[in-house]
Amino acid sequence: MRTVAQPGPAAPERIQAVEAGGRPVRAVLEPGVPLLDAVRAAFAAQGCAGGVLRLTGGALGPLAYVMPALSETPDHAAYYSPAHRPQGPSRIAAGALTLGWRDGAPSFHCHAFWTEADGAPGGGHVLPESTIIAEPIPVEGLGLVGAAFVAAPDPETNFALFGPVPRAGARDASDRRVFAVRLRPNQDLAGALEAFCRARGIAAAEIHGGVGSIIGARYRDGRRVDAFATEMAIVSGRIGPDAAGASRADVDVRLVDYTGAVSGGGLVRGDNPTLITVELVLEPRG
Repeated sequence: MRTVAQPGPAAPERIQAVEAGGRPVRAVLEPGVPLLDAVRAAFAAQGCAGGVLRLTGGALGPLAYVMPALSETPDHAAYYSPAHRPQGPSRIAAGALTLGWRDGAPSFHCHAFWTEADGAPGGGHVLPESTIIAEPIPVEGLGLVGAAFVAAPDPETNFALFGPVPRAGARDASDRRVFAVRLRPNQDLAGALEAFCRARGIAAAEIHGGVGSIIGARYRDGRRVDAFATEMAIVSGRIGPDAAGASRADVDVRLVDYTGAVSGGGLVRGDNPTLITVELVLEPRG
């Protein structure tokens, strides 16, 4: 399996996870307001300060984003481009978003994919401070009670990254049992989630949200992405028993690599390692 050397020492704990309560969030984010404000309001309506969402339509404009890029120094394994600001509305095809906390204030980590006003496909890491909703955006996900994603310095990658931490909050009887999860670098995405479920006796689970990066991509239909630096969003994902009863993860993604090429599809199990980080919420089923 492919690996990319990180600038710092590997942490012994390769999967960070905090058990929490999960509350369904379904909303339409209305135009004319900053994306960050609209997302915060959607979670607050369910009594949650953060969680994960998927974006399934609508448009952004103004939109500001960065793409993955090669690092010009040994301080990082990969980096990001200067900010891009396309003209006109950019219509969303897919995206995933984590609302958490950075420097004591709400912030999000969002990777989205869109068609720009001139018809060009695009994708990347959406900048929360500079992006406005242009057309209503349907979102669906889970808010967290008892946990939050908080950005903290990560010595292994030399970035400040979202990771799950316990957070005070009263869970209701109707809240779902979930795990806020972060995967560290150089472990297969599917394999790590399967191992996590096996260790906890979880036979089946659904993946909510899913923002991060993998080392290129190997798709089940034979396509491959060799450019190693990517920005990735999970479009759908679940873990369930295979014919032998073992946990099996089926994960579909969309990603953009550092050349600007956008691709997507079902990932090969065992050959799609995390590059920098992947954060998501895992909900046991059954």
